Amino acid sequence: MAIVNTHEAKTNLSRLLDEVQEGEEVIIARGKPMARLVPYREKSPIRRPGCLKGKIWVADDFDAPLPGEILNAFEAGAERG
Repeated sequence: MAIVNTHEAKTNLSRLLDEVQEGEEVIIARGKPMARLVPYREKSPIRRPGCLKGKIWVADDFDAPLPGEILNAFEAGAERG
């Protein structure tokens, strides 16, 4: 994590942005830390439990054993991999 003063930040903004793009964090200070330059990330949408109620369903046999031919296909693939 680099700490730079405001003059250095203005002078070297492109270089600092390159560092941030590579995952570094840069602190901009004016005597004391004032701002943090970090990679931009989209905010994840707010999750609301129950928002799909009535829109999806799970079959009654969801957790029933797989038919033999499908189970054998999975097991054969696991042996090869």
